[in-house]
Order: sequence, then structure tokens, then C-alpha cells
Amino acid sequence: MDDNFENLKIMVIDDSKTIRRTAETLLKKVGCEVITATDGFDALAKIADSQPNIIFVDIMMPRLDGYQTCALIKNNSSFKKTPVIMLSSKDGLFDKAKGRIVGSDQYLTKPFSKDELLNTIRHYIPVTPQ
Repeated sequence: MDDNFENLKIMVIDDSKTIRRTAETLLKKVGCEVITATDGFDALAKIADSQPNIIFVDIMMPRLDGYQTCALIKNNSSFKKTPVIMLSSKDGLFDKAKGRIVGSDQYLTKPFSKDELLNTIRHYIPVTPQ
């Protein structure tokens, strides 16, 4: 099956420069357009203009954490259906449940591999008939 990552806009919100840069490099190699943000406020300022197809958001960030950021995104009618994937180095049941409560669609534990990142995105790509 050929993946079509072309023209997908992915937003990566993480206060770690390493995570942002790694995700951006991996995603650009497969043809995605990548928008990065350093925290929730930065993301909220960019989201309306960039209209991402999928959003990855770190849980532990300064000022506005990932749970708050996800809730604000999901409470906006324009982005209610946009998949939000929580990123965290914690993989506890409580963290995953809290993510679901605020509206996240999935949970990806850091550090993640290239395959884990791409498989997560594949889950949300609409299937187009050949």
C-alpha cells in the first residue's frame, strides 16, 4: 500500500527543540508540510492560519500544558474533528484517560520511532480509491 503523505499539514507542539526538529525532519522526508509550535499559546496563534490536518501536542509544556491546549483546540468548532495526538514520556493509564477526557484522539509515548509516528498518521489519512 502506497502512503500518501503529500499535502498533509501536521502541527507539532512541543517545548523540546529536539522533538520538534526530529518530527519535522521525519515528516518532511515523507512529503508532509510541518508547522511547529513551542507551547500551547504559540500553537493557538498559528492554528487558524495553518489549518493542520493532524496535531501532535506534548503534555508537559510551560504556560499552557497539552491537556489545556487540546481542550481549547477541540472546543473550537473549526477544529473539533481535527485529530489531536497527545505526546508524553509518561504512559500511565491516568495520563491516557485524562487525554481522552479533554478530547485527544490518540496517545503516543516519547521517545517514538519513525514507524510509530508514521503509523499514527496513517490511521487518520483518508483512503482514496485507486
